Amino acid sequence: MKRLLLIIDPQIDFINGSLSVPGAAEAMNALAKYIVQKDGVYDCKVITADWHPYHHCSFRENGGEWPIHCVQNSIGAALFTALLKPLYTTQGSVTILYKGIREDTEEYSIFRNNVSSEKIQSLIQKRHIEQIDICGLAGDVCVLNTLKDGINIYGPELFHVLEKYTASLDGGTSLQEAILALHT
Repeated sequence: MKRLLLIIDPQIDFINGSLSVPGAAEAMNALAKYIVQKDGVYDCKVITADWHPYHHCSFRENGGEWPIHCVQNSIGAALFTALLKPLYTTQGSVTILYKGIREDTEEYSIFRNNVSSEKIQSLIQKRHIEQIDICGLAGDVCVLNTLKDGINIYGPELFHVLEKYTASLDGGTSLQEAILALHT
């Protein structure tokens, strides 16, 4: 079975920065070990990243609901260091896709960014992906929205949530409800 690992927003600001998610460091450290243990299982690994301009609409200072986070080229927007070596030293290609790149547009889901969505679609088709394992930060926001949009595009049978490697602002309640809905 051809599998794709989809890691949502494993960025510094969501781990120990301006918008920290409880349990994020533990989840991402465990994910790093998992990637090494599963070397050869994934045909490709896709990492999404918030890549906000400084005056992004989601920031409180600009009328949004979140503190300033994942500003383009900032340390907070960088990928969690513990994931770098496992991602790049195991089998399977690595693709980083960006979202939230325009000041006036919120893109919780990677599928809301047309360029990134097309790249994922291309990977799925060219590599004949049969399963997408999804995890990351935050489970109740960007992971959940990406999962919902992915299901709307590709159907529920393609997606499998790796809950152990997902941390949520709400403790996991919203994502758990979505997972249960997948299986009913």
